Amino acid sequence: MNKSKKAILFLLPVLLFGLAAAQEKLDVETVIRIGLENNFNIRIAKNTAEIAENNRTRGTAGFMPTLDATGNFSKTVSDQTTNSPFSFGTSKIDQINGSLTLNWTLFDGFRMFADNARYSDLAELNKQRSRQTIENSVVALLRAYFNLVQQQQLLAVAEERRDISAERFEKEKLRRELGGTSAVDMLNAEVSLNNDEAALLQQRLALIAARKQLNLLMARDPQTPLEVKTDIIIPPLDGDFELLWQTAEQKNSGLLAAMADRSVAGENVTVLRSSWYPRLGLNASYSWSDRTTDSDSPRFEDIIKTRSTDKSVALNLSFNLFNGWRNRVDVQNARLEERNKLLAMEDARNRVRGDLYEKTETFRQQLRLLELQQKNELAASKNLEVISERHRLGAVTSLEFRDAQINLANAQTAVITARFQARITRLDIEQLTGDLKITVSK
Repeated sequence: MNKSKKAILFLLPVLLFGLAAAQEKLDVETVIRIGLENNFNIRIAKNTAEIAENNRTRGTAGFMPTLDATGNFSKTVSDQTTNSPFSFGTSKIDQINGSLTLNWTLFDGFRMFADNARYSDLAELNKQRSRQTIENSVVALLRAYFNLVQQQQLLAVAEERRDISAERFEKEKLRRELGGTSAVDMLNAEVSLNNDEAALLQQRLALIAARKQLNLLMARDPQTPLEVKTDIIIPPLDGDFELLWQTAEQKNSGLLAAMADRSVAGENVTVLRSSWYPRLGLNASYSWSDRTTDSDSPRFEDIIKTRSTDKSVALNLSFNLFNGWRNRVDVQNARLEERNKLLAMEDARNRVRGDLYEKTETFRQQLRLLELQQKNELAASKNLEVISERHRLGAVTSLEFRDAQINLANAQTAVITARFQARITRLDIEQLTGDLKITVSK
């Protein structure tokens, strides 16, 4: 066996595997996983939330003391010429110093307690904001996914419509050749076929655009081959509106973020009020020094060694008596900001409740509309069967056949559109109630 045949046999399994992978149909879970793994905004939001979580420590809030260690070594060579009897003359000095310093705030007007609570609230706030970012990305992915499914279904309708028109044109053409029909019927059939070909072309373009959009949301090359499953499953809506609202109050990321934001504003008031109290701090230090002097002066025949240690402990008390009422103004502004956050929280609560009510009622009406459209599709399909048989026998005109064909295509399109809209509304309800199924790998 020559080398070229060996290479072909080696590459053939690889090519077949690549072709199978390219033709794999992605489901909802796979699309979400790929999109969340590649989305830069989500990765940034997760890192921001992790930073806020790392700040949730007692040390960051100021409960813990600080301990600093310093040390140095110096070597000095000095050459002096003087008539003073106390001169070292030419000398070499080696000196080592070291120290430990402890600073501990014992009382700061309860600021450290407020800071500790504030950092916890900030961690919760960033967690919910990160979750909002993830949810918005998931919703965008699912909208694009279901839209691609919808466009594939519409493409199948357009292809079926074109095929029926092509079959009709061939029959009219054959009848014309046999002298059994007029030129008008054949031309009408040709016009219908051309219109359906144009509609099919437009639908193919719509499918390309939908595929590109989904690839972009998954942070992949827009030209990446992509196939999705061709069905849209609508989950049922369990419970009445009040039950859904209770779930939203507990799990809606927007509401939870607004609540955390309001808590942060409340802790800021306590932080600023701490300036009205005295501050008490503890300071302690320990230092050590070792100095060695070697001189050629006749007055200092031996090496001079000096060693010293110093220890100190102190309590520091400070109390601002007056600063132009700046502290009072800061506290007043912080209280106003807390009220604003409370109003924003109530506004968010009303908006979520209103949106949930609207989406719930819309979803129920859309399900009824879908049911009606499905009945209409069934009737249009049966009608086309009857018209087709009568058209074959010459009992109806080509225009009547075309009307029946268009009615079926419109009914099929209406069913596909109604199912897509109902699924998108159900998706909005899932986001409002905080029930989006999301799994994000680290």
